[in-house]
Amino acid sequence: MRIRIVGAGVMGRGIAQWAATAGHTVELGDISTDAVGAAVDFVRGMLDRAAAKGRLTEAEAAEAVARLVPLDSPWAPGDDVELVIEAAREDLDTKAEVFGKLAEALPSSTVFATNTSSLSVTAIAATLDDPSRLAGLHFFNPVPLMKIVEVVPGAATRPEIPALLTELVRATGHRAVIVADTPGFLVNHAGRGLVTEALALLEETVADVPGIDRIARDVLGLKMGPFELMDLTGLDVTAAVIDTIWHGFRHSDRLRPSFLTPNRVTAGLHGRKTGRGWYAYGPGDPAPAAVPEPPVTGDAKRPVRVAGTGPGTEALRSALAASGAVLDDAERPADEALVLVATWGTTVAEAVAGLDLPAARTLGVDPLSLPTRRRVLAATPATDPEAAADARAVLAAAGGGSAEPYAVSVVRDSPGSVAQRLLVSIVSVAASLAERGLAAPADIDLAVTTGLGYPHGPLAWGDTVGAPRLLALQQALHRTTGDPRYRPTRWLTERAQLGMSLTDPGNSPFPQAG
Repeated sequence: MRIRIVGAGVMGRGIAQWAATAGHTVELGDISTDAVGAAVDFVRGMLDRAAAKGRLTEAEAAEAVARLVPLDSPWAPGDDVELVIEAAREDLDTKAEVFGKLAEALPSSTVFATNTSSLSVTAIAATLDDPSRLAGLHFFNPVPLMKIVEVVPGAATRPEIPALLTELVRATGHRAVIVADTPGFLVNHAGRGLVTEALALLEETVADVPGIDRIARDVLGLKMGPFELMDLTGLDVTAAVIDTIWHGFRHSDRLRPSFLTPNRVTAGLHGRKTGRGWYAYGPGDPAPAAVPEPPVTGDAKRPVRVAGTGPGTEALRSALAASGAVLDDAERPADEALVLVATWGTTVAEAVAGLDLPAARTLGVDPLSLPTRRRVLAATPATDPEAAADARAVLAAAGGGSAEPYAVSVVRDSPGSVAQRLLVSIVSVAASLAERGLAAPADIDLAVTTGLGYPHGPLAWGDTVGAPRLLALQQALHRTTGDPRYRPTRWLTERAQLGMSLTDPGNSPFPQAG
């Protein structure tokens, strides 16, 4: 296929490398001929590096470079150009001008694709005399390594174009997902679940920035914590995406932005690229994952009573027993005994009031953290500091003498604690995508694992917890907080009630047209 790429910046040259390596003839055009030359040199260098590392042979690299065709003008005639991929500035007027000129220069049979990440594909297509020829083809940076592409039909896109683009992408070894033309498309929309909830936790002072990131990494298994991720992406970019998606979905509570970001953006605290964001990035500053934690100083032999009967109670008791904790199971426990409760969408304060527990000595444990090397302990405003220190020491003890102790995070008492709220938000946003029909469940999970690097697709992740248990968590969060942000999704509710997997698209109730 002969493909023309318009725009020779970071994305354009990445797409050019991807297409040329796959065997396509690639025309590269830009309003700056210097940019075209620099892009060709960049692609040549990347292909030479790939050959040096054995990913390509020297002959394959040379052949790919030979397939690059620099243009003096992006609007040059081209009767044999089958596809145009536009990677120009993210501005509707600019893209409309680009496609308007291309429509004059190229045959009506040429398919147009825009690499927009935030603009409406339908709005871009509407500027053309024939809007049916244009679709979205959203790549991620760096294009050769990020092996996921969103194929986005506009409202008027011809039905055969998404299939053509999907086949093109898959033939190159990348993965393609078909996504509805909505704000944020799929990956950026799905990613809001993590960062918006992390910001909400910080707003409520449930934990500090390093504390939330540690739990996200160690309990949920994410490669990066949400604040570390925002610093990598750039808070200016993240905040703009959050606002765009929230406005686009008519101020959905589940996508609600935080008041914390605007001032930080205005102050230039954008992350790594400015030297300071949620973390500092000076020569002597520790990496986010290396920020030191307070030492464990309490009494690991203080007696402990496990109270309650809710989800996670038996797992908590078993974990304490395995660690060698001194369990006080007497009918009338000792006055000095700590009391631990497993909280699932609820608070320690609620357990204290409902079970008549001693407020100063009662703390909560997140059941999600028990199978991991980091345990999460929740303290209330009434918690005695010595009791909190001793409970932390009890949870840190690994038993067996030489075993590595557990890391223990202490957080403020909150419905659901940190990991539960992050996970339920990730799953809920993905479930909202599925129930709206914005993408197929399998495509949602594929796009998120490939594009965001999560350990599981969000719907499959929900299945690891179990739809009924996850629904109980959402219901408890909604009841305890009263915040519509936690309103259970129809997708989760139905599948919990029907015994279905969250990844199961189910059967359509509508008869198919004959």
